[in-house]
Amino acid sequence: MADLTHLNRINGPVDLKSLPVEQLQAVADDVRAFLIETCSKTGGHIGAGLGVVELTVALHYVFDAPRDQIVWDVGHQGYPHKVLTGRAGRMHTLRQEGGLSGFLKRSESTYDSFGAGHAATSISAAYGMAVGRDLRGEDFKVVAVIGDGSLGSGLAYEGLNNAGASHRDMIVVLNDNEMSIAPNVGAMHKYLTSVQRNSLYNRIRNKIGELARQASGPFEGAERLLHKWEESLKAFLTPGVLFEELGFRYFGPIDGHDIPQMVSTLAALRDMKGTILFHVITQKGKGFPAGEHGEKWHALPPGHDPATGQQLKASTANANYTAVFGNGLAELMREDPRIAVLTAAMPSGTGTSVVAKAHPQRFFDVGIAEGHAITMAAGMATCGVKPVAVIYSTFLQRAYDNIIHDVAIQHLPVVMCMDRAGLVGEDGETHAGLYDIAYMLAVPGMTVMAPKDGREMLGLLRTAVAHDSGPSCLRYPRDAAPDIVPPIAEIPAVPYASWEMLRQGSEVAILAVGTMVLPSLEAATALAADGFDVSVVNCRFVKPYDAAMLATLVATHKALLVVEEGTVVNGFGAMIAAEVGRLDATVRVGVHGVPDRIIYAAARARQLAECGLNPAGIADRVRALHGTEAAVG
Repeated sequence: MADLTHLNRINGPVDLKSLPVEQLQAVADDVRAFLIETCSKTGGHIGAGLGVVELTVALHYVFDAPRDQIVWDVGHQGYPHKVLTGRAGRMHTLRQEGGLSGFLKRSESTYDSFGAGHAATSISAAYGMAVGRDLRGEDFKVVAVIGDGSLGSGLAYEGLNNAGASHRDMIVVLNDNEMSIAPNVGAMHKYLTSVQRNSLYNRIRNKIGELARQASGPFEGAERLLHKWEESLKAFLTPGVLFEELGFRYFGPIDGHDIPQMVSTLAALRDMKGTILFHVITQKGKGFPAGEHGEKWHALPPGHDPATGQQLKASTANANYTAVFGNGLAELMREDPRIAVLTAAMPSGTGTSVVAKAHPQRFFDVGIAEGHAITMAAGMATCGVKPVAVIYSTFLQRAYDNIIHDVAIQHLPVVMCMDRAGLVGEDGETHAGLYDIAYMLAVPGMTVMAPKDGREMLGLLRTAVAHDSGPSCLRYPRDAAPDIVPPIAEIPAVPYASWEMLRQGSEVAILAVGTMVLPSLEAATALAADGFDVSVVNCRFVKPYDAAMLATLVATHKALLVVEEGTVVNGFGAMIAAEVGRLDATVRVGVHGVPDRIIYAAARARQLAECGLNPAGIADRVRALHGTEAAVG
């Protein structure tokens, strides 16, 4: 560990405030070195955090948190904030069971004023806090820090539009790290910022406006002319005219790594009233020796060399589902020129960067705008294109209205591929894809699929692309594929709406979905040694289900156990229980999935075991069902 003399003296913002401004950069340097060292061991979203070290130091130096509310967007930017608010000693537990969250979390610290794991919530939340403050007659500052591409999200513009029109007292800090609307820092921009934040300038500006409003005779109407002149000048010289038109006083852009300039500017803004936008330019991944700016360094898994960013121990696992999917999709696009692919700011995370390289004219990264991606895909489908939208399950939740209104009602053949479906390990509760089965089952005409392995995933992808009568979705986990997957050219389409009988028994049938198929087979083997005769069915089509096989299972088994890596509330098990009740009410149905509670960060295997979704847990549930008169739920 590097010498962290300056950081070791900081136990909270009060210690930071005791320092002269000249010493703040030394603290920032220590924070950056500490984060690089720590995240090389724990893993985490390091890039955005390294870019806002100086900004975080300046914010905590100027504002009085936690009384003043600092709302960080996404949480990727929050690591320096955690370090400076008394959590440096626990950073080694980052993203671990019982440790610090990888995101912002209200229950973790009073300094975390609003929890965030998804993008673009900060402005809306901060505006809500400003409204709440005013309704209660209180007096504190509210600061939203948005960045890392989040300004491209529609929610950010909704927040800007509403907050700007209100003229309430709040500050939005735009952390522009070259992921969105970044003009370069220049001498003219610095000059304009220094003038705009000057208290004398603001007093004169306000006084001239007051005199202009009171003018009469030949000077009547001067206020309108002065306003037009000021707006024209700003439009010509600054990038902030958009924000000014939305109702914000715009300041910037300035260098987000220049602590003295940020401190003086933030101090001036703190003492102003009204709705303000402060634009700073930062460098994502700043100081990371392995390379700055790359999407590759947005997040790191644990066990990396801090000097190179390379994995210290080579993995012996099979390729993960994400990589298998991306490669298979790129190959399938060579077969079918109608296929086009969309993603929402996650080409590497979804494995579609290989698609972008192989088929750049048919690849569309729309930014953090999941709803737009789905409606855009719907528009493409009306023109005979076969759109495949590849989005994390947890992020696709943000596009649910678009899925129903723009895709399903119009019966458009949009394919939605949901990466990170199910439990996601260290990324924790904000990123868990536990609800896609339940929410997709409710969509009329939706085909819902879940593969047992990588080969079947590509077979189902082929099936989905060939399906023309409505939308379809395919879910797969954040995990290594359990098989070695051949090229997709060697994998046929899976017969539509078909299940697969993997083990024939006569007492209890396990209806397993996707990732639960192989653990269910292991459970059945263990149960057989105890004298239980158990069937195992691969329910790869969740909707529409294999009606003929379900009828056979109901006729030949006394009980069914549905096992799914998703919420038990309104999930596949709940649907099957209703269907079995209609076919034969004497057949018992057990539903085994993720319970109706929040599942916090831990290793994925640990989360599965905690929910009983491992072979031992499944076997225990079969035993309980076999000896129970009723085991639904």
